[in-house]
Amino acid sequence: MRNIWTIAKREYDNYFNSPLAYVVAFAILLPLGIYFALIMWVSAEQAFMGGGAPEATPINWLFVFLMIFLSPALTMRLLSDEARMGTLELLLTAPVRDFELVAGKWLGAMLFVLSLALLTLVYPIIMNNFISPGLDWKLLISSYIGLVLVCAALLSLGTGISAIFTNQFAAFFTTLGLFFFLWFMVSLPAGYLQEGGEVLNYLSLSTHFSQYMNVGKINLGDIVYYLSLTALGLFIGTTAIEIRRWR
Repeated sequence: MRNIWTIAKREYDNYFNSPLAYVVAFAILLPLGIYFALIMWVSAEQAFMGGGAPEATPINWLFVFLMIFLSPALTMRLLSDEARMGTLELLLTAPVRDFELVAGKWLGAMLFVLSLALLTLVYPIIMNNFISPGLDWKLLISSYIGLVLVCAALLSLGTGISAIFTNQFAAFFTTLGLFFFLWFMVSLPAGYLQEGGEVLNYLSLSTHFSQYMNVGKINLGDIVYYLSLTALGLFIGTTAIEIRRWR
């Protein structure tokens, strides 16, 4: 565990030495800020006509949606760049297990995303001061649990794919293609199938978050789904590193 934390802390610090991390942070926080302002403006207009109170969960949905496109940028260089520069061989000679290396890289990326998610708490706090009797905090907690689980799965799969490639752009586009398929494409045929549609819906990254966790419904199946993807990503990464070690 100490090795995982050491690698994670180093990777977390490296993010703040890279302009890419600031670009990703800007690309997430700016749209969220604009979206928050729009929600508040529309809610204020509708309040005069008896409209309902605003909710903060659409902001979390936008966060997760943006992560589909931006998380590949955060994970593409985690292990592929180490392999390209030859520093991965040095890491493999250190007393660090393959799983610890992959998990440490993933945890570093996860800490960076959690830092961004923490900043977004300012939106529900501000919103809560303008509505009565206040926000539904159980709904908001469910939404944030879903956000964390989705991000953990995305970053884990991205880290696993990064371990396969030595070219970070190949890792980026492969990861982006996988996320695009799992978010947009996998559930599309479900409506046309008489049987098996439930399986396709279950495989969708979007279904578990958008239709359940972001509306306050936490099911064991949704948690198992995202944890399974996270474990799969770490397994793929660990296996890829083991193959490199024995080549």
